[in-house]
Amino acid sequence: MQANTEPETGPARTAPPRVTLRSDLRASVTDGSVALGVTGALFVLIYLRIEAKTSSTVTVMPFMADTEAFWVYFLSQAFGWSALLWAYGTVVLGLLLSGPRPARLPVSGPRLERLHRTTSINTMVLILAHALFFAVELFRHDKDAWYSAAATAFIESFVPGGYQSGTGRIAIPLGQAALYLAIPLGLLFYARHRIGAKTWRVMHRFVIVVYVLSVWHTLLYGTNVWYDGWFRTTIWLLQLPIAALLLLRLLRPARRSERLGAPGAHPGSQRGWGLRAAGRIAAAGVLVALLAVLISGRDGGREEPPADTSSTHNHG
Repeated sequence: MQANTEPETGPARTAPPRVTLRSDLRASVTDGSVALGVTGALFVLIYLRIEAKTSSTVTVMPFMADTEAFWVYFLSQAFGWSALLWAYGTVVLGLLLSGPRPARLPVSGPRLERLHRTTSINTMVLILAHALFFAVELFRHDKDAWYSAAATAFIESFVPGGYQSGTGRIAIPLGQAALYLAIPLGLLFYARHRIGAKTWRVMHRFVIVVYVLSVWHTLLYGTNVWYDGWFRTTIWLLQLPIAALLLLRLLRPARRSERLGAPGAHPGSQRGWGLRAAGRIAAAGVLVALLAVLISGRDGGREEPPADTSSTHNHG
């Protein structure tokens, strides 16, 4: 910027462009292309593991060794894993941006904020693609008339309680809840001027619930990690940074009004102080629980493959 030697004729400082959904959709193309590339790589990996019979999916459902018949299901799995990976990234970025930021960051704050928004958009798209390809898989293998098969696939994939087979009775509603919460909570950012910034901040905090539901859905229904092992342990290990960042965010909030002092010195109500204190205790408890799981090696997953799964012809 030039020195302001002629204030009367010098150029006026322009305001930063307003962030809109349209501008973020354009900015998300690059991130989305990377997500599709990762999804493609995951699909190839899953496909090859199925053909080599080294995936737990074949142990759970031996009939899926027919890769030509079930490739759409493997594509759904690939989209699910990339959705979880992108959800992880956007949650970490959100926690970094919502609290005291590290002194040294590889990129500027505005670029991190835009990356957080674009990864959030692509996470929603990946979750939706995961659900859509699962519905397509159900439709492809339904022997009823096309309209009946389409209705059944829609109900089982998108209506809570519609899927009545095996572990999916619990796992699929968890995934549906993550999808139906992720879209409005993510898009509310672009309506914050209408609903109020404070209301948006309060509602946006529930995004962490979407992530928890996504991980829970994966551990219950991801046949790749159905049995205890290094892959499942790695998923648990990756939750430690998020739990630690969440706890740090609660202990050192960016806004002074959110800091937790003595109850009598709290600027708001005693109820508000109690809710904030409960949030910090809950986050610390989650961190302790994660450590306990990692140390004990027991997370409630299936410890041994069943003796015979040849008659189990369902996706879960």
